Amino acid sequence: MTQIEVTFLGTTAGVPTPHRNHASLYIRYQSENEHCFLFDCGEGTQRQIFASGENFMRINDIFITHWHADHFAGLLGLMETMNLEKRTKPLYIYGPEADRFVETLLDLGYASKKYDVVARPVPFEGSEITTLLETDEFRICSIPAKHGIPAVAYAFFEKDRVKIDKAKAKHLGLPEKGLIFKKLKSSGSAEWHGKKISLEDIALIEPGKKFVYSGDTLPCRNVIKLSEGADVLAHDSTFFEEIDSRHSNVDEVLKLAEEAGVKQLILTHISRRYQDIEEMKEKISGHGNVKIAKDLMKIVIK
Repeated sequence: MTQIEVTFLGTTAGVPTPHRNHASLYIRYQSENEHCFLFDCGEGTQRQIFASGENFMRINDIFITHWHADHFAGLLGLMETMNLEKRTKPLYIYGPEADRFVETLLDLGYASKKYDVVARPVPFEGSEITTLLETDEFRICSIPAKHGIPAVAYAFFEKDRVKIDKAKAKHLGLPEKGLIFKKLKSSGSAEWHGKKISLEDIALIEPGKKFVYSGDTLPCRNVIKLSEGADVLAHDSTFFEEIDSRHSNVDEVLKLAEEAGVKQLILTHISRRYQDIEEMKEKISGHGNVKIAKDLMKIVIK
């Protein structure tokens, strides 16, 4: 069984509180192999990784939504600790204008890295979904968000999984294994002894899971587009009432999630003005598929 595990390392907006750290998410994708990613890296992120029981050395790719300090200021310390722990593998940092900001971070201080830090700029204008990283099992994509500065939202898409029904394959005269199955999976159909076989004839398709992280943004069509049918959407919900800002409030996010057909909504990036969790819960009462994020909370999408 595959699963996406998301750990909310930090859930505050702008200023940390005794209970909420700066923005960061640790994502672990477990299949035949394990893949770990970091989305945003606010101040204190590496301490939150320690507290969560996760392993920062397994992270090879970091995705920054935008270059406000509460979303990236933890990078410097995390990279230095990786160096002290004798990292040798390259570290890839994605984000709008990543080449500009990563270069600046690498120029700070006298420490030299024993590993490569590679900047991967992410498009921040337009309305196209861009694939940034892809394997046979998943892809990680971005789309421009609306925050007043270059900003993006990210999505983790698990690819549909094909399960061969051996009994059906045998009934159609196919061997137990062979290149015929690779061709069926890649093309959807294949010829076998003069007979056309379709993938649907011998397989079950298990739809892939989808997790979306908005970063900081006003409600916008791009995030709706990226979030369509998502299993989980973690969205900027800085305010619980209508306030003129470059962020979203809860009512706006509830509406956006409904329009996108999201299965579960998690409200994060909560302003420090909201200290009473019960008052916050009242705001979302009646919405059974909505949670308020808290630091070190884990969710699993199976």
